[in-house]
Amino acid sequence: MTGPTGPVAVLVGPPGAGKSTIGALLAERLGTGYRDTDADIERTAGKPIPEIFIDEGEPHFRALERQAVRAAVAEHSGVLALGGGAVMDPDTRALLKGLPVVFLDVELADAVRRVGLDKPRPLLAINPRQRWRELMEARRPLYHEVARAVVATGDRTPVQVAEAVLEALGLPRTTGTTAPDTTQSPDTTQ
Repeated sequence: MTGPTGPVAVLVGPPGAGKSTIGALLAERLGTGYRDTDADIERTAGKPIPEIFIDEGEPHFRALERQAVRAAVAEHSGVLALGGGAVMDPDTRALLKGLPVVFLDVELADAVRRVGLDKPRPLLAINPRQRWRELMEARRPLYHEVARAVVATGDRTPVQVAEAVLEALGLPRTTGTTAPDTTQSPDTTQ
């Protein structure tokens, strides 16, 4: 699953969709690498995303995010997870055209159950439920715009979601199992 054609799968979606968890499972099943642009940003900046928001502000973070997505798409041939707000940038959306992008769709109740809304998420710091709804209202059409497939994550385990993504993209599994998995893992993207 390597080659100069870009990532084998790109995951987009809101905080709580499970992009990090599903991305790692997909990479395992496909026998390829996994990369998360939020982790790239934190490594480059030398600090956690909430601190970037506090110290330099959202516009600075979004500039770092644009650069991280551009680099990851150019360099990474495995599974790629993007931060929740990456699709807000028109250049990023243009970059994603033609790539195997999957929108992991999640409802508020499931997002709250998975990650809680008390985690350090700069965009959800004040009135997190209302803010999450507002973010989704603005972002949902953009997730759909870039996505080749949409996979609903509600009432599914991470393994079930990973299997649905593989099926939606028509990707064969090379490793891993299909045993039921009931673990839930936080998704810290914004």
